[in-house]
Amino acid sequence: MEDFTLTTLIAVFEEMFGRALFWLMVAAALVISALFVWVLLRERSLKARRLVRSQIWAPLGGALAIGFVLWITNSRLADIGGPIDWIVLLGIFLAGGVGFSILVYVVQALLRPARGSE
Repeated sequence: MEDFTLTTLIAVFEEMFGRALFWLMVAAALVISALFVWVLLRERSLKARRLVRSQIWAPLGGALAIGFVLWITNSRLADIGGPIDWIVLLGIFLAGGVGFSILVYVVQALLRPARGSE
């Protein structure tokens, strides 16, 4: 891998997850992001109580992301080697946590729209 380009990265992820699953995950991320933007535009601000509740779920999202990647790659935590593996694992945990927090925020907003000040 001489060049590190977006197409190379997409090819690696397609190989790792499978083409259908990878693009399904991309589509899900885009839909959830669009819904988050729509909720922000609809309510014109972040609601503090809802934001805190959604952040409580972040560790679960991070753990689920790590579990999913370990399952997809048929690996175990014992297979983690050098420092770069731990950095990638931390990045997966953070991305899963942030993504899950956004998902929980959107679900809360869709189930219970804001009434006045929260």
